[in-house]
Amino acid sequence: MSTNLSNPASSDALSLSIVVPVFNEAQNVQPLVDDIVREADELGCTYELILVNDGSTDGSEAALDQAAEGRPQVKVIHFAANRGQTIAIRAGLEAASGRRWVTLDGDRQNDPSDMGPLLKRLEEGFVCVSGWRKDRQDNGLRKFVSRVANGLIRKMAQSPVHDLGCTLKAYRSDALEPGELFGEMHRFLAILAAARGPVAEMVVKHHPRTAGISKYGLNRTARVIADVLLLRILLRYPTRPSHLFARIAQWLVLAGGAMFVLGLIDAWVYPFTHWLGSWFVPAVLLAVGGVVVLSGGLVAELVVRNRYLTTGERPYRVARRVNFDGGHVTPGRHN
Repeated sequence: MSTNLSNPASSDALSLSIVVPVFNEAQNVQPLVDDIVREADELGCTYELILVNDGSTDGSEAALDQAAEGRPQVKVIHFAANRGQTIAIRAGLEAASGRRWVTLDGDRQNDPSDMGPLLKRLEEGFVCVSGWRKDRQDNGLRKFVSRVANGLIRKMAQSPVHDLGCTLKAYRSDALEPGELFGEMHRFLAILAAARGPVAEMVVKHHPRTAGISKYGLNRTARVIADVLLLRILLRYPTRPSHLFARIAQWLVLAGGAMFVLGLIDAWVYPFTHWLGSWFVPAVLLAVGGVVVLSGGLVAELVVRNRYLTTGERPYRVARRVNFDGGHVTPGRHN
């Protein structure tokens, strides 16, 4: 059944941009593009499909060019070398001109027929609707690792989304700043979007892989953990990183002070114990560590302040402005 998502009031603007990162999926490219184009045509809106070839080495480049032939709505970005899924998604979003965005994986495990329901839910006032692969079609080990990782990330990042790793998501075009994406941040797009407005989650279909080889493994664990910690800092201390460093330094200095007091007590009870005993060396190291951490925080603060001074970017976002444009209320973003 056709789901018409066109907006007559915005007929001059492209309605939808579909972004798909592709890496070594030569066998999946043609059926993937056919499926997405068929479902996008059913939506009844203007759209573009942007496929980002992330330095594939298996013939995906030629397959993508062939899939785009005769289809002006299908666009391809070829990377010179592999840069990872996050950067591929970033490049696609930076090139996108639609008012709404949808992202999918290139392995055909996401179902393009879910785009319509996600976009309809998006129109209910959300900035992002994230897919949830509740009945995930992967092997037991991968599902177990994913469940544990999602639980830890949700707790650390305080996210309500169950399936952070699901690429299938719909966004308003003002829900994300593509320039913020780096590392393994594609896993945290729903969290980044939540900083700009309400986020919803929908159960979506998930299919077993029928061609190609999975690119995911336990070797990404350390990188994901590092990005979770970085994301926590960016969300909680976006303009005042020195406060985080100051907290850490405070506990280090307090621990060092406590050890110094214990060392004094130990020296008083056992006067023949030499001064640089088991308490004093750790106390000095902790105190020095606290000073070093605090200094690092001040440097980070200077870097952040310099960023805003040199780029002119403002450290806040305005939801709307009143009486600035002839007395009219202007909705949307104003930086």
